Amino acid sequence: MLDFLLERLPDQDIDSHLLTIEGEEVIDLVRHHWIVYVKPAAEAFAIIPLWLMAVLGPIELGWLFLLLGVGIGLYALYIAIRERRDLFVVTNMRVFRASGVFSVRIATMPITRILDITVEKPFIGRILGYGHFIFESAAQAQGLRKIRFIPNPDERDLTIQGVVQRSGLRGGGQSMVTRQMMEGR
Repeated sequence: MLDFLLERLPDQDIDSHLLTIEGEEVIDLVRHHWIVYVKPAAEAFAIIPLWLMAVLGPIELGWLFLLLGVGIGLYALYIAIRERRDLFVVTNMRVFRASGVFSVRIATMPITRILDITVEKPFIGRILGYGHFIFESAAQAQGLRKIRFIPNPDERDLTIQGVVQRSGLRGGGQSMVTRQMMEGR
């Protein structure tokens, strides 16, 4: 049911941000873990008691409870759309994050600038299968530093490390097996 509703929400147009002429391809497109939808769902359920108060409570204040319910419902919808449109993308050339509801913000880091990735998995994240990425680069101020609520963070980390390895930035672009074979081991 939740997937059905989430698929109906507007999405980012990732293809328009790719450098297709340069051969850029999406390796992994990551949406937030389902845990980010718990807050807007709880807020949406908070509408029920407000509307009950509008019907069963003092008639003079019914309009206020209805208005509060509509406001909370619109805010919950906005939060759900915001989370749905916050995407983390790994390509063969860079990692970038596209976010925003009314306007779009793109934060990009070329694969060549990634020095270190810290994967943070809080206790509840380990149980539910999410974690947070912290990117370190040579730049002091960067637009892509912390990405929160990433599902399957270990798999995503391996994907990024594989892209970095294939790009030839670490270890000369050769696997350990290839280097051992060339050295005659």
